[in-house]
Amino acid sequence: MLKWILILLAVAAIAGLLGFGRISGVALTGAKVLIVVALIMFLLLLFGVVAIA
Repeated sequence: MLKWILILLAVAAIAGLLGFGRISGVALTGAKVLIVVALIMFLLLLFGVVAIA
C-alpha cells in the first residue's frame, strides 16, 4: 500500500508541475484516501483488533 501512496504522490507532483491540475488533484485525493486507510489499519493492528496470523 505504501508503494501505491508514493506512486500517487509522485504522479500528483509531476502533474502539478506540468500544469495538469485535475490529474494532480485526483492523484492527491487517492493518496490521501490510501494514507487514511493505512493509518486506520495500523491503529487497529496496534490495539490488537486485527490479528495477523
